[in-house]
Amino acid sequence: MDLDNYRFPSHRLRLRQTDSNRVPLVLVACGSFSPITYLHLRMFEMANDYARINTNFEVVGGYLSPVSDAYKKAGLASSHHRLRMCELATEETSDWLMVDPWEAIQPAYMPTARVLDHFEHEINGVHGGVLSEDGTHRKPAKIMLLAGADLIGTMSAPGVWAEKDLDHILGSFGAMIVERSGTDMDEALASLKQWEDNIYVIHQMIQNDVSSTKIRLFLKRDMSIQYLIPEPVIRYIEQNRLYMDEDNSKPKDKQPETN
Repeated sequence: MDLDNYRFPSHRLRLRQTDSNRVPLVLVACGSFSPITYLHLRMFEMANDYARINTNFEVVGGYLSPVSDAYKKAGLASSHHRLRMCELATEETSDWLMVDPWEAIQPAYMPTARVLDHFEHEINGVHGGVLSEDGTHRKPAKIMLLAGADLIGTMSAPGVWAEKDLDHILGSFGAMIVERSGTDMDEALASLKQWEDNIYVIHQMIQNDVSSTKIRLFLKRDMSIQYLIPEPVIRYIEQNRLYMDEDNSKPKDKQPETN
């Protein structure tokens, strides 16, 4: 896929609310997903529960947005591999999550603020928002970033994020942050006080610290990753021999196997 034949995925987006008293919410997770893990998927379920129980939001959709090859991160498999792994994971394990390839197929690195603008345009501009429960009017969906606590840690570090991007992400959109072991949330949030009303911290009731980095390490050591990531993704990694050699982190022209 390239930008010429790109189509925004909306096949699982609920374009009609079940409770008009709530604000429709779309969750967007940006990241490498190299490879996607059960924690990435579990974050959406935790956020959905949190929104339903603790807020006035009604989740109507969830998207994974993998970064493009221009991100140049160590251990980053080619975008077509990462997209396919995310698609396999969501197709097999969820009935409401989707994968948007728009960011992944960009020729240049796309800042998170621009990615959220893209979702705002597609959902509230092109689709016209979400219908109320009785179908009498449309409401704009709230687009919100979903991320792990490590991201908030980088946002609070001086010089890592542009101030205007932080203000756009946390001020205009907001974020749901899932706590992770090793991150001091109070310290991370201390320098983000001006946006605290738009940041929602989700506590993990069952601690899970699986990460893509650890999965890649297991693979390099020829160790089992069973039950850490979805089975279809494990098969795909094996079929395409991802993360087993150093050059697997570099983009390739070879198209992936899909079965």
